[in-house]
Order: sequence, then C-alpha cells, then structure tokens
Amino acid sequence: MTEGGNLELPRPAPAVVPETEPFWTATAEGRLLLPKCAACATLIWYPKGICPECGSLDIGWVEASGEGEVYTFTVSRRGEGAYRDAGPFVLAYVELDEGPRVMTNIVGCSPESVRIGLRVRAVFDDTGQGSALVRFAPVER
Repeated sequence: MTEGGNLELPRPAPAVVPETEPFWTATAEGRLLLPKCAACATLIWYPKGICPECGSLDIGWVEASGEGEVYTFTVSRRGEGAYRDAGPFVLAYVELDEGPRVMTNIVGCSPESVRIGLRVRAVFDDTGQGSALVRFAPVER
C-alpha cells in the first residue's frame, strides 16, 4: 500500500465495440491512440466513430505522447462495486499535451501529493482480457 492509498486499483475489463477496438488493442500494447477526424483534424475523446465537431465518419487514429497534466481531481475515500474497498484513490481529468481531457485515475503517488498542474504520464493496467486501463502517474523530475 502506498502512503495514503492503495497500490492497486480494480482493473475491470472494458466493453469493446468496433469503434473503440483500435484504442483498446493499443492499450494492451502500452500505447495511447486517439481518434482524429480526417475532415477537420479534431482529436476526439472518448473514442467514437463520428466526429463531434463536424459529423464526419472519416475517423483515423494517431498515437498520443501519453503525457499531460492534472486539470482537476478529487480524492475518493469510498467507492462502489469493485472500488468499494479501494479508497482512498484519485479520480482526475488529465489534459493531454495533444489537447483532449481524459477522465482517469492518478496512481503511483499518495493522494495528498496530487495537485492541479502536476505533470503525468500514461501507465497501462492490464485487465487480463486483451486490453489495459489507461491511468496516469507523476512524471519524475
């Protein structure tokens, strides 16, 4: 257990649908892919098959750096379901260097050390079912 929180959070396998399959396959390889609209160049989050900006169905994939910073966060001391005994844990929005904001967990540090603007990097927690959950850990300076 890390100071102030659990070392390991639950790793529920996601529901994989055709529009998200490239994303989840990449996570199993330790890569973060983002959908990108070929018509207007919008980076899309959450992965889907239609551009929310222009409505195009011409969606491709680009590899993201996996780095960003904490945009906002909360420390959850009680969870439900698989997270019932996981607290305290950090639920955050990370603004990727590429622009999109991703809801995720911050891991690899105590919840008390998380702050807005903290530089983080993607880490991948294997679900054991051909995908991994994208979480973020502080970038060591």
